[in-house]
Amino acid sequence: MKPLTEQDIRSSFVNCSKGEAKRLAVPRDLEERPWEDLDFLGWRDPGAPDRSYLVTEREGRLVGVALRYPSSQRGFLHRSMCSLCLTTHRGGGVSLMTARKAGTAGREGNSVGLYMCTDLACSLYVRGKKTPDTGMRIEESLTVEEQIARTTGNLAAFLDKLYV
Repeated sequence: MKPLTEQDIRSSFVNCSKGEAKRLAVPRDLEERPWEDLDFLGWRDPGAPDRSYLVTEREGRLVGVALRYPSSQRGFLHRSMCSLCLTTHRGGGVSLMTARKAGTAGREGNSVGLYMCTDLACSLYVRGKKTPDTGMRIEESLTVEEQIARTTGNLAAFLDKLYV
């Protein structure tokens, strides 16, 4: 992924108002992000424990998505798998992230959801740059490039649902 600026991020959101995009907390460490290892930029809002954000390139343009997830997490012994990168985590490492749909459907309250790594570090897990605290990556016969393609395909399928 190419490095993004705060303005790039704020202007990319498709499922919230311009005012909401202007007020959301953008990461302050953009210069230090491992951009070459990211398929999307994902972060949690430090001021709102139930909000996360995701920005990626889609069809040649940036698409930002505001996500919500429940603040109550499953027990430590429960194991869940991320639907994007297929990394398993225990406890609250995977959450059902919901996103308001884009356009009229979103204004009417319609949303879509997907189980994702709560820290949104899927790109780093797939590349072996980060390991889950108490979970694991399943050993696969796919190459890392094929796993990256699958992860970005899963993300694209989720984003497609925002517009339907």
